[in-house]
Amino acid sequence: QVQLVESGGGLVQAGGSLRLSCAASGRTLSGYAMGWFRQAPGKGREFVAAMHWTGGGTYYADSVQGRFTISRDDAKNTVYLEMNSLKPEDTAVYYCATARGRFRPVLVDYGLQREYNYWGQGTQVTVSS
Repeated sequence: QVQLVESGGGLVQAGGSLRLSCAASGRTLSGYAMGWFRQAPGKGREFVAAMHWTGGGTYYADSVQGRFTISRDDAKNTVYLEMNSLKPEDTAVYYCATARGRFRPVLVDYGLQREYNYWGQGTQVTVSS
């Protein structure tokens, strides 16, 4: 069983940047698609970004396209989310997740939460105006 631990969250002013990390233990992340989701106060959890297990395909929510970048370092068993030009509406708890099934050619929908079976505990990101 894999354990995922997010870090790098914090308080930042609008327009600023943060880099989130998601470190895995108990199992390799190599061969698995990875995703980032977020949950704002009073709202449901929503898709942010995802990456194909090869690293060759990336997928983003429209709200973060062009501002956020997902990346992975399988040698370090870690996935990252670089967040730039942050806005107050980006305030949320950010979660990383690993997809079901190793070496899957493609997921049905990288934004579907049921495609992912292991989740971290989340890290808080707060963007002040």
